[in-house]
Amino acid sequence: MSSLESLDLSINKFLGSIPESMSRLSFLSYLNLSGNQLIGKIPSGTQLQSFDASCYAGNELCGLPLMENCNEVNQRVPGTRNNGGKDMDGDKVNWLFVSMALGFILGFWSVLSPLVISSQWRYAYYQYLGEMWWKSQSLWE
Repeated sequence: MSSLESLDLSINKFLGSIPESMSRLSFLSYLNLSGNQLIGKIPSGTQLQSFDASCYAGNELCGLPLMENCNEVNQRVPGTRNNGGKDMDGDKVNWLFVSMALGFILGFWSVLSPLVISSQWRYAYYQYLGEMWWKSQSLWE
């Protein structure tokens, strides 16, 4: 494992701190730990501090190469952020799913409501479906 060259553990919801043993990975040329829930100080070692700060984004980490300073117990100093001001609390609304649900509801009811409201349209629709059923049956015979 000490000859590991690339490690991408991004967006895995890992909790806790970065193990000290990662600082002994001397051949590591690519590292991405962003988007997890890692906390504490980045272990000191030339390898881990040589990566760009973006590979640690989205975590509560401190120490080099990040601009956030650590206090005596290796925790971030309150009031500093390492994720570009984005709120990673999970309390945010995921607008993709809201828009998908809204689109489905509007599309579903825009087709179904004329059939429910107008009996003339309902009869025409079911007559059309019946004709298509008989046409499809005649293809299989």
